[in-house]
Amino acid sequence: MSHDASLAALRERYGPRYRWLLLLSLMVGTMASIMSSTVVNVAIPGISQHFAIGQERTQWVSSGFMVAMTVSMLTTPWLLARFGYRTVYAGTMLLLLAGGIVGGLAGNFSLVLGARVAEGLAAGIVQPIPAIVILRGFAQQEQGRASGIFGMGVVLAPAIGPSIGGVLVDLFGWRSIFFMVVPFCIVSLVLAWKFVPDTAPGGAAAERSSALDWRGLALGSVGTLSLLNGLVELRSGGPASWVLLPAAALALTGFVAWQRRLLATGREPLMNLRLFGYRSFSMGSIVAFIYGTALFGSTYLLPLYMQVALGLSASYVGSILLPAGIVLAVTIPLVGRMADRQPTYLLVSIGLTLLALSFALMVTVNSGAAIWMLVAWTILGRIGLGFILPSLNLGSLRSIDKGLIPYGASAINFLRMLGGACGISLCAIVLEWRIAAHGDSLANAATSAGRLAAFHESFWMLAALCGVALVAAWQLREKGQ
Repeated sequence: MSHDASLAALRERYGPRYRWLLLLSLMVGTMASIMSSTVVNVAIPGISQHFAIGQERTQWVSSGFMVAMTVSMLTTPWLLARFGYRTVYAGTMLLLLAGGIVGGLAGNFSLVLGARVAEGLAAGIVQPIPAIVILRGFAQQEQGRASGIFGMGVVLAPAIGPSIGGVLVDLFGWRSIFFMVVPFCIVSLVLAWKFVPDTAPGGAAAERSSALDWRGLALGSVGTLSLLNGLVELRSGGPASWVLLPAAALALTGFVAWQRRLLATGREPLMNLRLFGYRSFSMGSIVAFIYGTALFGSTYLLPLYMQVALGLSASYVGSILLPAGIVLAVTIPLVGRMADRQPTYLLVSIGLTLLALSFALMVTVNSGAAIWMLVAWTILGRIGLGFILPSLNLGSLRSIDKGLIPYGASAINFLRMLGGACGISLCAIVLEWRIAAHGDSLANAATSAGRLAAFHESFWMLAALCGVALVAAWQLREKGQ
C-alpha cells in the first residue's frame, strides 16, 4: 500500500467510513491498556507465592502501574505534537507488548515490577488519545454516538478481563495474565499501520522543536507518588504519612507554580493552565475527580461489603455484579446517541443523581435482605455511570479552543485517575475508622450490626460526594441552555 500516512490521504483512501475505522483502531489498543490495569489483581496471590514475597510488596505490581499511568497521561499532548499520532500510538502498543512479554517471562520480581511500570506508562499515554480524535475528527452531531460506541467497547475490558484472567490463572498460572494483552497489541499495531494518521484529526502536523517540560514532569511524579503512598500509609497508621502527605502538597503546589511560570514566559507547559479559564472545563475537572473517587472507591467497597458484611462468597459476588456490567455496556451507546441531541450537563447530572441514589439505597440492604435489592441498586449505579461516561468529556472539552483539546483530554483523564487512586484509600480509611468506632474489626470472621452500619456510613459518604459533583455538573451548561 502507499505509505502516505497523512490524514487527507487516509480519508481519500477509505472514504466517509474512515473516521469509524480510526476509532476502532484506537478502541482495540485502549481496551488492551485498560485490561492490563484491571486483570493483574487476580494474579497477585500467584506472584506472591512464586517469588516468596509478602502481599504488601506484591501489591506494587498494581500500584506501580497506577502511578505510572496517572503521571504519563500529562505527556500525551507533547508526544503527539512532537512525533505525530501514528508514531505515538504504535510506540505505546509496542511498549505494552514488551511489558506483557517481559512480565510473562520474568525470572525475578524486579523484572515483573519493571514490566508493570512500562505497561502503566503505555496505558497512560494512550488513554487521552480517543477523546482528542472524537472531538477533532467527528462532526459535533456525531461525537456523542462515537463516544458511546467507543465507551461500550472500553467498559467491556474491565468487565470481562478479570473473569477470563481468573480462568487463565487456574489453567496456566499467573504468567498467562501478562500474555493476555499480546494478541490485542498485535491487532492494534496492524490497525495503526493502516488507519492511524501521522497528522492529528484537525490537521495539526508534528513539530520537532518543542522540549518536554521535564521539571514539571518530575514535580508531578513526586507529588502523585507521595500522595498515593501517603494515603496508603495513612490507612495502615504508618508514621511515614506525616512526611509523604506534606511532601505531596509541596510538590503539587510547586508543579502549579512552575506551569504558571512557563505560560507567562511563552514556553510549553506539561498542563496548560489556560484550560481552567473555561468554566465548562473547570467544572468538568471537579466532576471528573469526584467521579473517579466515587467509581474506584465503589469498586473497592462493593465486593468487600458483599463478602465481609453480608457473608457472600466471591463467586456469588461475581454473579451479582455481572448483570450490572452488561447493563452498563448497553447504556453507554444509548446515552451516546442522546448526547448528540441533549445538553451534556443534563446527562451528566442525571448520571450523578442515579449514582448517588444507588449508594444511598445500599443502606437498605442488610444480612436478611433479598438479593434482588443488591442487584437492583448495583444496576442503578451502573446506569448512572452509563450516563456520565460518554457525556463528561464532551461537556468539558467541546467549548475550549481546538488547540487546547489535547491538553484538556490528558488533564481530565489525569484528574479522574488521581481521584480514583485517592478514592480507594479514602473508602478504606473511612471504613476502618467507622468499623473501629462501632467496636468491630475486619479481623473478626463473623459480621455484626456495627460492621453493617460502618459500610452504610461509607456509602453515605460516596452519595454525598456525588451530590457535590452534581453542583459542579450543573455548571457545565453552555450559554443559552
